[in-house]
Amino acid sequence: MTIIHSAEEFDRALLTNKVVLADFWATWCGPCRMLMPTIEEIAREAGDKYAVIKVDVDENEDLAGRFKIMTIPTLIVFKNGVAAEKSVGVKTKTQILSMIEKQL
Repeated sequence: MTIIHSAEEFDRALLTNKVVLADFWATWCGPCRMLMPTIEEIAREAGDKYAVIKVDVDENEDLAGRFKIMTIPTLIVFKNGVAAEKSVGVKTKTQILSMIEKQL
């Protein structure tokens, strides 16, 4: 799992991975903290099939604006650099894996 600190890092992650799960979150967000162990587990299991990145919306307001993030947590699965599926709110591991597997 990669913590994103800039738009350049984000764009590089999209360019170097065919499929990317992006978790838009913030440290003060209770539902985001609830989702964190699930995202960490998915990242550990990803291997080289896909990448998992975390984007703190407070640190990366430009990215939050670019993807019109109004509510967190928001998960976006990117395929070949393009947003393919978006989900808002806490989801189960099965629901998140289903989003990813559709793009593999």
